[in-house]
Amino acid sequence: MTETTIEEIVDDRPTGFKADLSEFWSYFSENRGAVIGLVFFICIVIIAVFADFIAPHGPNQQYRDALLQPPFWQSGGELRFPLGTDAIGRDMLSRLIHGSQYSLFIGCIVVSISLFVGIILGLAAGFFRGKVDTFIMRIMDVVLAFPSLLLALVLVAILGPSLINAMIAIAIVQQPHYVRLTRAAVLSEMTKDYVIAARVIGVKSLRLMFVTILPNCMAPLIVQAALSFSTAILDAAALGFLGMGAQPPTPEWGTMLADAREFILRAWWVVTFPGVAILTTVLAINLMGDGLRDALDPKLKRS
Repeated sequence: MTETTIEEIVDDRPTGFKADLSEFWSYFSENRGAVIGLVFFICIVIIAVFADFIAPHGPNQQYRDALLQPPFWQSGGELRFPLGTDAIGRDMLSRLIHGSQYSLFIGCIVVSISLFVGIILGLAAGFFRGKVDTFIMRIMDVVLAFPSLLLALVLVAILGPSLINAMIAIAIVQQPHYVRLTRAAVLSEMTKDYVIAARVIGVKSLRLMFVTILPNCMAPLIVQAALSFSTAILDAAALGFLGMGAQPPTPEWGTMLADAREFILRAWWVVTFPGVAILTTVLAINLMGDGLRDALDPKLKRS
């Protein structure tokens, strides 16, 4: 085999995630739930970005004359507080709007950390194999041996309750999923002709890992990132509810639920609306993740 022929094989490696945008959208749009999820998620992003302009009140602004005021459609409610107020007179709608900023921030940071570290460790494990692979994967097995929320609680207890420490703990808990997924994808790609050809023409290890192999492993990682985004929001809300995440008066949805526990029987809105916000956001992201999976996985594409 000549050098020219080998280079042609390398250049002809699968493109996967580089598929034409119109083709991607045609597969994605076939899933109506995914489109609805995408539209809702875009709305959440817009609300979070322009929260300061959309929210009618400040998230921590108190109105002592309107404690636990019900939503406007109930007796005693006012239009200036559309979704009512909490126990110390803060507008629920404004706090929910600003809470979207924290939820998106948590999801972005956790997924970014998990994805970056997971790709590095997974590439190393799948590419070098041997002792490196064994060492990395045994650590991941140990992390997976613990219930995720329990491990996150232990880590936050060690680091100290705060939103930043909660995000670090959640990122560590999610790490094994990215490592195992990357390793599996790398092992599959290592047997392909374009990788063998790249080795023959002397492509260096780092270039082979990050330029030749990694781009063709990204499709499942993108889907995992989308689904982990919702998991990060749920875990952060759970930690906030247990008092180990964001601390009051931060308008994070889980922390809002924790503050409202004692009023669940006489002020349903202070518990219901943060819960609905978490539910709808997570559902929208999961639906969007299903659409990404259908569009990026060639096995699911119809001919």
